[in-house]
Amino acid sequence: MTEYQPELIPPKNSALTPEEQTKCEEYRQRLAAYLKDPAFRAIEGFPIGTDEDILALSDPPYYTACPNPFLLEILSQWQQEREEIRSKLGLKEEKYQREPFAADVSEGKNDPIYNAHSYHTKVPHKAIMRYILHYTDPGDIVFDGFCGTGMTGVAAQLCGDKKTVESLGYRVDDQGVIWEGEKVISRLGARKAVLNDLSPAATFIAYNYNTPVDAVAFEHEARRILCEVEQECGWMYETWHPNCDDPNRVKGKINYTVWSDIFVCPNCGQEMAFWDETTNPSTGVVTDTWSCPRCSSLLGKNPSKECGALKAEYAWTTFLDKETNNTVRQVKQVPVLISYHVGKKRFEKKPDNYDLEIIDKISNQKIPYGIPTERMPEGSESRRNDDTGLTHVHHYYSRRNLWILAKIQDSIFKKNTTERVKHYLEIWFTSSQSRLHKLNRYMFEHHRHVGPLSGTLYVSSTPVEISPFYFVNEKLEDHLSVQIPHNKKVISTNSSTRLKIPEESIDYIFVDPPFGSNLNYSELNFLIESWIKVITNSHEEAIINKYTHKLIPQYAELMTSCFSEFIRILKSGGWITVEFHNSQNQIWNVIQESLQKAYFIVADVRVLDKQKGTTKQLSTTGAVKQDLIISAYKPNGNLEECFKLKAGTEDGAWEFVRYHLGKLPVTNESNGVPAVNAERQAFLLFDRMVAFHVQRGVMVPLSALEFYAGLEQRFTRRDGMYFLPDQVAEYDRAMLNAKKPVQLTLFVNDEKTAITWLHQQLDSDSGGEPKTQGDLTNDFNRVMNRAKHEQPLELIEILKQNFLQDTEGKWYVPDHNKASDLEKVRQRALLKEFKEYTESTGRLKVFRSEAVRAGFAACFKRQDYQVIVRIAERLPEDVLREDPDLLMYYDSAQLRKG
Repeated sequence: MTEYQPELIPPKNSALTPEEQTKCEEYRQRLAAYLKDPAFRAIEGFPIGTDEDILALSDPPYYTACPNPFLLEILSQWQQEREEIRSKLGLKEEKYQREPFAADVSEGKNDPIYNAHSYHTKVPHKAIMRYILHYTDPGDIVFDGFCGTGMTGVAAQLCGDKKTVESLGYRVDDQGVIWEGEKVISRLGARKAVLNDLSPAATFIAYNYNTPVDAVAFEHEARRILCEVEQECGWMYETWHPNCDDPNRVKGKINYTVWSDIFVCPNCGQEMAFWDETTNPSTGVVTDTWSCPRCSSLLGKNPSKECGALKAEYAWTTFLDKETNNTVRQVKQVPVLISYHVGKKRFEKKPDNYDLEIIDKISNQKIPYGIPTERMPEGSESRRNDDTGLTHVHHYYSRRNLWILAKIQDSIFKKNTTERVKHYLEIWFTSSQSRLHKLNRYMFEHHRHVGPLSGTLYVSSTPVEISPFYFVNEKLEDHLSVQIPHNKKVISTNSSTRLKIPEESIDYIFVDPPFGSNLNYSELNFLIESWIKVITNSHEEAIINKYTHKLIPQYAELMTSCFSEFIRILKSGGWITVEFHNSQNQIWNVIQESLQKAYFIVADVRVLDKQKGTTKQLSTTGAVKQDLIISAYKPNGNLEECFKLKAGTEDGAWEFVRYHLGKLPVTNESNGVPAVNAERQAFLLFDRMVAFHVQRGVMVPLSALEFYAGLEQRFTRRDGMYFLPDQVAEYDRAMLNAKKPVQLTLFVNDEKTAITWLHQQLDSDSGGEPKTQGDLTNDFNRVMNRAKHEQPLELIEILKQNFLQDTEGKWYVPDHNKASDLEKVRQRALLKEFKEYTESTGRLKVFRSEAVRAGFAACFKRQDYQVIVRIAERLPEDVLREDPDLLMYYDSAQLRKG
């Protein structure tokens, strides 16, 4: 084979050649023509902005601040390049075979690339690199439909950088082959990235992270701008040391100023600064209540009824807003602390007369530059400060910071430099936004300021006004430390519900989707987007937000639409990795259900423990409030075609199981030790088989016991897991000198999970042994956390219905013949109980979930979808949403009830 020469990342680019400039201008003119087309502007998720502003932000053809009309021609070119690379490396398409990535991932967030520009959520690019290296080859095309700041693009390109790959702990040989120990895991070489996001702020950051810039020209222009701004506005952040009245005073530079809300005593009308009354400067302790300095009434900002304090009222100030020419009423605030420096020494003081005069002077002048003055949009975050008078974008900044920011942006626009340098100056400007508004807070116990409360637009009663001269210069150093790779990427700004990407053109997908109601991205991005003048079209935003009438069903529909597009563009047999923060069970179930509805098949779920920096496999969908790493695949065409011919038959079911087992890793580790792979256990294999049928509207041909008996007959069992014949030898070799694999953590909250837990305890092949009821009781009571809606079922009843007892009184797992007899009796009892539910009326507040599951399965088998829908709608909504089995049957029945 020809020796592979790894792609070297060139230094940051210089100015474009005349030919390149001509080509760029041609693309810009083509984009301008597209923007005039009403049909183009009607594409889902098209951002809000004028043609001029969208063009100014874009760098066609590889980045557009709107749907990218050049995607098809770029992808066509990339596919040709991909074939050439694969031919050179001797890679054959039909040999593509990957197991889900099943290793611990721990990558810190202290890399300069990660820190240069903040964002609400961000996965470190080195963590993403591990997945891309595992699932792809050089030249492959990677897609991220919720790209945020573009870390997937950075990761894709750095897969061609030997030094970065080796920093992950891998070894790269002279042939460009990447090794982990004695195992080949990938090949060195850049991958290409298609990045998409609804937010113009996100795609603009992603573009700048993924596009080289002339670092020398950028630094030169940035420092010239800082010099210009200092000359015009430097006086705004000057102060006298130690104070303006000292005869030996010297000029200092302000680092930051702490402000305080003013409150009024409801009893006597006395005004008081929140800072003065609630803080103890020597201890850093902040009290919840305080005494009025005039009448001694006990007061609090938001006092509890128990403490007996009166609620202090805000003091208000009314003034003419010079930008909107409207009268504005806002909570009164005063500066209470100034941190400044003289030379290299830092000091603190209370504002003196000179400081107050400076603030008044700035307040009485009109800012001579354009600033964003938009009304904050409807939303829980964007309107949370309306009650204190912060109603428009410019209200979120102190007046001097607003002036200085406007001056910086004006200077950027007027610079005679390349468009690329201008764009990077603008991203330096937007990255500074994170600390130059009123969202900064003061941390009393550490005597310093901190940033905004994550994921909110919360303004505290002691906001911190940071000097732009201090912070913008700090961000400049951050950007200068970033080594931007020379990326092959294409970036588009539109909804992932409708992608202009050809079918089966993407080799791998990595996404970090919105987490339900955790973050309202469009609201949080509104401040930055108001400065760049292109705003998110939130109609297609996949979040839960009652203000925009998006609840769980709407979120589920949007996520299903996105995943349906992802599976359409992904090649057969390809993989998707979903990094997801599981804040609520019902949101996790929506993601799982959306993946299944789109016909993805989940093959591995891991919990990412950020504190320990490790992952561990998740065996159930219990209440795990951590990040999840979900690996799912698109079945190849052969499986789907074969299933169509055998749908509803036992052969069809076993065809799926064989295919699915072939997709699962043979060995599994958790925290560095061998662990049972839950996906290879009988209960999860059964669930995957059922879901495969139900989502396709096909009758499930096997009961649970028939399925379990069939597993024993057709596949080899090891340590409670099932393997294909050719996988057993590999597993046995791997376990030859290893300890017996540990069982995974199981969350027991209902009858189904209790039965699974008991199987683990009593099955010798799973590491258990026959036990008496007494042996089991204490452990059972410890792990059982019965949901409040779940009908109580005693341990002895579960044992009698599912297990057998020997002559010594020990319970054990019966063989399949006897288990089948038990299951038939149990099924009759469950269906009898379900029938009682169908004959009753009103809400079902306490019920036996296993009876509902059995009833839904029976109804689905006889196509009685109306009964499923009717009973499901009588269940508590949160219970329905948090049970993946019930939710799957309900959603499928709704589609088919006619």
